[in-house]
Amino acid sequence: MSDDAKAAKELVETLKDGERGFAQAAEKLRGDEHPEWASTLQRLSAQRAGFRREIVDMGHEYGDDVDESGTATSALHRGWIALKDAVTGNDAGSVLGAAVTGENHAVSEYEKALEMDLSTGFRQVVSRQHASVVTARDEVKALQLAD
Repeated sequence: MSDDAKAAKELVETLKDGERGFAQAAEKLRGDEHPEWASTLQRLSAQRAGFRREIVDMGHEYGDDVDESGTATSALHRGWIALKDAVTGNDAGSVLGAAVTGENHAVSEYEKALEMDLSTGFRQVVSRQHASVVTARDEVKALQLAD
């Protein structure tokens, strides 16, 4: 399996987690005293869905099915998110803290991918998405600090 395919599979799983996580966090914050935070998190969920589709489509162009079931590492991470979600409740600070944790994980996965021997075209996509994920993490951190 090529480094592109390996990285793509990990990133697709990370992006699925982010898409779901942001959507759930937005839902928890609807009706909170800061409805604009829910809108921001929903926007980031949609961004992750777009990033995931971009990587999956690129993989299909190369003949790779990168949207298969996830790896054990990703499943373990999703399990940790579910456990964290069960204990944090609907408190805005806790929800945003969980989102920051998820974003730190996403940034880390992108950085691992960028250390791999990626093709030029895929590296450009990963680099661009990485910059957006870093920006999103900083945006969520700013919301957390404003709480």
